[in-house]
Amino acid sequence: MTSDQANALRGRLQTQLATPTHPEVGAFAQTLAQEAGALAVLFYGSNLRTGSLEGVLDFYILLPGEAREEPAIWPRVSYHERDGCGQRLRAKVATMRLATFAQAASGDLNDTTIWARFVQPCALVWQKDENARAPVVSAIAQACATAARLAVALGPQSASAEDYWRALFQATYKAEMRVEKPGRENDILSVNAAHFEGLLPHALEEAGVAFDLEAGRITPRLTDRERARILGWWRRRQRLGKPINLVRLIKASVTFDGAARYAAWKIERHTGMPVAVTPFRERYPILAAPGVLWALWRHKSRGRNTG
Repeated sequence: MTSDQANALRGRLQTQLATPTHPEVGAFAQTLAQEAGALAVLFYGSNLRTGSLEGVLDFYILLPGEAREEPAIWPRVSYHERDGCGQRLRAKVATMRLATFAQAASGDLNDTTIWARFVQPCALVWQKDENARAPVVSAIAQACATAARLAVALGPQSASAEDYWRALFQATYKAEMRVEKPGRENDILSVNAAHFEGLLPHALEEAGVAFDLEAGRITPRLTDRERARILGWWRRRQRLGKPINLVRLIKASVTFDGAARYAAWKIERHTGMPVAVTPFRERYPILAAPGVLWALWRHKSRGRNTG
């Protein structure tokens, strides 16, 4: 890969990461970052695309430190609220070390969530200083390379870029413990069409995968041995995908900061039933869950009886 090819992807990512966002998003990110002692904050998800402040804002907080200092099960998930623009803003936050994030993005770890998530759009909404930007750009470039390498190994011998991305997301959604409707990969490609347009060739160059491009069709020049090596790498992560996600869910059930407030908001948003966040529910969300579920069942029963 030439320096010009590497710079093509990084230039593209620099533009993407500088995507303008609502000022309140940046203010929220700054508050979260300073509380955590962060190096950088990434903003992603549907609110990045729409510019809306409704619902839950999704942030990744990236911390300083060595990857070996990271807890075995990461990231740490938390929920936060803040008043802004005359409304209550809500955020779900994942926190981990930038060094671990970069390792996961490069495919060195068994995790699938980082590179599959961050080959999709994100914005760098806060950084400690200019020195923090370069390693974030590099990590996102590695996420794109990891995703692209697997996409062409999973896909047909020759296809459009969209076909390869579709093969990738179909595989990663199946490997993770996620509740997604069938065809979710088509939604991702549709709503983010501008982001994925022209991305695959740059990402393949970053990954060191040779290819031919003619009339919109990409033909990777992978040997049988290279394809088998990539697919072997993937099979291990495919087998571990659901178990790793299950362990993370179990950890989150007892360490999710603000879990009670997040659950109360979700329940009221989807059912109309207010849930008081008492000190007991805040401190012991799992122990409090049966009482909340009982109240929710009664609420729904009353609705059916009066309907």
